[in-house]
Amino acid sequence: MNQRQSENLARLLAPRQVAFIGGDEALFASRQCAESGFTGNIWGVNPRRKHFGDSPCFASVADLPVAPDAVFLAVPRQVVPDVVEQLDVIGAGGIVCYTAGFGELGGEGLALEQALVEASGDMALAGPNVFGMLNYVTGAHLWPFSHGGERVENGPAIISQSGMLSSYLLTNRRSLRFSYVIGAGNQSVLGVEDYLEGLADNPAVTGFGLYLETLRDVPGFANAVNRALARNVPVVVLKVGQSELASRTTVTHTGSLAGSDVLYQALFDRLGVARVSNPSLLLETLQMLTAAGGPAGPALAAFTCSGGDVAMLADCGEAQGIVFHQPDQKTEQALRQWLPEIATVSNPLDYTTPLWGQEQVLEKVFTAALDGKHDAALLVQDYPPPGLDADRPLYQADTRAFIHATQAAGVPAAVCSSLPENLDSETQGLLIAQGIAPLQGISEAVTAIAAAVPFGRARRTCQDGIPSFVPRLAAADETTLETLDEWEGKRLLVKHDVPVPEGRIVSASTAAEKAADIGFPVALKLAGDQTLHKTEAGALRLNLNSKEEVTRAAAEILASASNYLGNPAKDCFLVEQMVTNSITELLVGVQNEPQFGLALTLASGGTLVEVLADSRTLLLPVDQQGIRGALLSLKLAPLLAGYRNRPAADIDALVDAISAIANLAQALGSRLGELDINPLMAMPRGCVAVDALIRLCPD
Repeated sequence: MNQRQSENLARLLAPRQVAFIGGDEALFASRQCAESGFTGNIWGVNPRRKHFGDSPCFASVADLPVAPDAVFLAVPRQVVPDVVEQLDVIGAGGIVCYTAGFGELGGEGLALEQALVEASGDMALAGPNVFGMLNYVTGAHLWPFSHGGERVENGPAIISQSGMLSSYLLTNRRSLRFSYVIGAGNQSVLGVEDYLEGLADNPAVTGFGLYLETLRDVPGFANAVNRALARNVPVVVLKVGQSELASRTTVTHTGSLAGSDVLYQALFDRLGVARVSNPSLLLETLQMLTAAGGPAGPALAAFTCSGGDVAMLADCGEAQGIVFHQPDQKTEQALRQWLPEIATVSNPLDYTTPLWGQEQVLEKVFTAALDGKHDAALLVQDYPPPGLDADRPLYQADTRAFIHATQAAGVPAAVCSSLPENLDSETQGLLIAQGIAPLQGISEAVTAIAAAVPFGRARRTCQDGIPSFVPRLAAADETTLETLDEWEGKRLLVKHDVPVPEGRIVSASTAAEKAADIGFPVALKLAGDQTLHKTEAGALRLNLNSKEEVTRAAAEILASASNYLGNPAKDCFLVEQMVTNSITELLVGVQNEPQFGLALTLASGGTLVEVLADSRTLLLPVDQQGIRGALLSLKLAPLLAGYRNRPAADIDALVDAISAIANLAQALGSRLGELDINPLMAMPRGCVAVDALIRLCPD
């Protein structure tokens, strides 16, 4: 988005005049805008009408009194580019193009969409193939259907690549009232990241809920998220495209390819974006973050008046990575003063029915339990429906005790019902007014709290003054990439402080003597650029323990490789010291991704890397703390720590080596296509990069 488009997007988001161009859809949209209380000018454009409801209607774009800030366009697709060009000529600000039948159809539609893009100039174009835009702050609605929202002073904004989904969210019963609802459609001119940028500093926006298939500008998205984070405004994303089927569906829906989900997850983790898996969790997590804030970690104190809830909380929490710290001796003694004898001191805590409605005692219980170890607090309560009010004061007493205790403790807090429908709108409003998130359903609540943790951590990092992250793009020219042979690759690693085995380049006739100099056992490999797949070619021998074994292995390798290649293999070998005290194997790879920049992947290594599917991906640059955290999150982490009395790996050496690999990748920049070390051997002392594949553009 260039500067002029940014200025025109600001006009579209806060218009003074709105024009509705088209037939019945445009007329209906204009009436909704008028009925919302929008105080600016509303005009229709249609040669067959004199009025759009109570608003004047003009025969053509050229007849409009002034250039409108915002336009709702619903005309046949064949004439859309011509009308858009007319709007550009008169200096219109932004357009919501409701009309469909463009790039999502392929073929002729793609050509028509390109004509639309060219006609739009520097206007802010939303769509095409988009439901519209709802502005609940000023009432400037550009939306051709009924909607369930109401005017607000502030609230979260919804930006969606699915029009129907945004329509569903409008009728939620979770006391979430939106400031803006924006459809992105085909994103022919403006993408999700552009709307995020346009609203990132808007004081009426308290959070963002995104339905996302793909980003067009990842650094732009990161910049916008960082600006929102600086205002303590969370971003929650429902990102689809994890499965192969979902990826294919997003292509047919918008004509745009969904990016690698692993890279998107790495981006969200780094930026503190909360990721969810369905629309209900999108709303619940937005509610948690906008009403109560983000927990700085996963430690949750949970309270209930039911043993069954305790079990459900524990199960849901374990599945979501929530930590329930158990009370220490001091806390247990404090709790014993107030809890009935039938209560079991634990977290989650069933404070039992004798304390139900005992506000003063419960406040002491909750205060004692919140002993400084917890990042968030949750109370489970199912309120009776309106009309069954006899017990309501008892529920309210418990809630007041919880509110006072959590406010004193300074932790984000939520009240949830075990059944989603058992939290009425009046209670939701009262909780929100106290800074407590009303959540609906135990599983949904626990999942939402877990999803909110990345934002809480990122917010703390921001407050500590740590620089924000924006990917640095330096794409390599794929057409010029050359693969370094293993010896060259390892010399490059050594130059950048990455440890490799001691080795020599030898011929068949000198291999035995050089192997003896290095010290047995050794590995012998065919060197040079003859084959990248040494195992398949029979070009590798391991654990050679004598000169005779080395000489025999050299002859066998030459014969096998020659047969594999279909021509005589070169008499060139790499002989290396074997690593004999390995604890486990890691894969360390760096890919130069055009959209995301340099991506570092850590995984269980060796021949089973794809089978084990144990990996973490980090976007560079990353510090040693981030590397250590990713390393210890792998499934093989217990092996590194010393599993079942086995020796522990030198984790500091691993972190240093991985950090050196990351620094090498950044130094190479746009020259690097990919770098793959498999395996990096973890040992009790030190580590060694045993095999390396590096693809570079020439100097």
